[in-house]
Parts: sequence; C-alpha cells; structure tokens
Amino acid sequence: MNQQIPTFFLSDEYFIDEKVNFLKFANEYKVYNDKAEQIGLIKQRVSGWHKVLRLLINKAMMPFQLEITDTNGALQATIYRGWTFWMSKITVTDPAGVEVGAIKQKFKFFKPTFTISNPVSGSEIAKITGDWKAWNFTITNNDGLEVGKISKKWAGALKEVFTTADKYNVSINPAYAESNQKVAIVATAITIDMVLKESK
Repeated sequence: MNQQIPTFFLSDEYFIDEKVNFLKFANEYKVYNDKAEQIGLIKQRVSGWHKVLRLLINKAMMPFQLEITDTNGALQATIYRGWTFWMSKITVTDPAGVEVGAIKQKFKFFKPTFTISNPVSGSEIAKITGDWKAWNFTITNNDGLEVGKISKKWAGALKEVFTTADKYNVSINPAYAESNQKVAIVATAITIDMVLKESK
C-alpha cells in the first residue's frame, strides 16, 4: 500500500521550520527530513479579498487552505476549513482532491484535541492530544495505541540546525504505514501549528 502514498509521506520524521511572510499575510513552513534535507513546503493560500477581510474579521471565523507540496512544487495534500463560528470540520484531501480525512478540534485550557476520521465511514482513524503551551502532543490510533509524537525536542545533528522556538518535530512510528490514513494523520500533524494559529 505504500506505493499509493505521495513520496512526501513515506518519511517517518518531519522537521517543520516556520517562515513568516508579512507581505502575503500568510505563514509558510519548510519541511525537512531527519538528514536536515528539505523535502517540502507548507503554505497558506490567501486571496486578495481574504487579506482585506482578515483586517476586519476575526481570522478564527474565516476559511483557510493549507497546501503541502514537495520541493518541486507538486501538491502532496491540502487541508481546508470553511467559514466557522465554533470548531468547524477541517478536511484533508490527497493530490487528486479526494478527501482522505475529516478533522474535528476541541480546546480545553490550552490542551487542544484533534480527532481524525475516515470521511466515508465516519470512524475515527486517530487522535492528536496534547499541551499547546508546552508543545507536546501524542498521536494515537483508534485502539488508543501511540503511533507518533509532536514536540520541540531535537536529536542528533538536527540540534545544530534547528535551535529556535518556532520549530517542531513530527515523528511517526515506522510500523504505521496505512496509505490514506497516514496521509491524513501526517498532514494534520505537520500543519498543527498553522491550524492552531488560524483557529485563535
């Protein structure tokens, strides 16, 4: 089943580095592997009217679209949320535009929880829970078993490359390799900072 996954999602380690783009009113994140080689980019699509409305309306209510691309600019996955007033559904689609995950989020005293569900059956695929303030999250599957982590702890050579607070690491258990499930889980995990910022 691995061959069905865009190559970007074959990795088990993702190191995310935020780049703020003030001119575009949007954040961009470079994504690296465990060898400190860039493997992709997360960017936010912001239209002209969106930029104007962001000055007038609480951005937590506004729609957003995040695109994950490889280093050649090829689309790997998209995360989209429509207009919302309180914790609306977020969708994850593959490069063909097929929905592979539905995300719901809840907040409780700086401890956000994201549930990722199969868009067809509605059954839960995984859950991401943690402490936003301490930036420690655990990814569990529908059996409650840990399949990954999100943190700001670095190891080995990466310590020399990533030294500031706006970087984080997503680590996925190599044994967890279901195709579309992995795409939905990794896409959610590596964009979690941008999703949380847009939801504030």
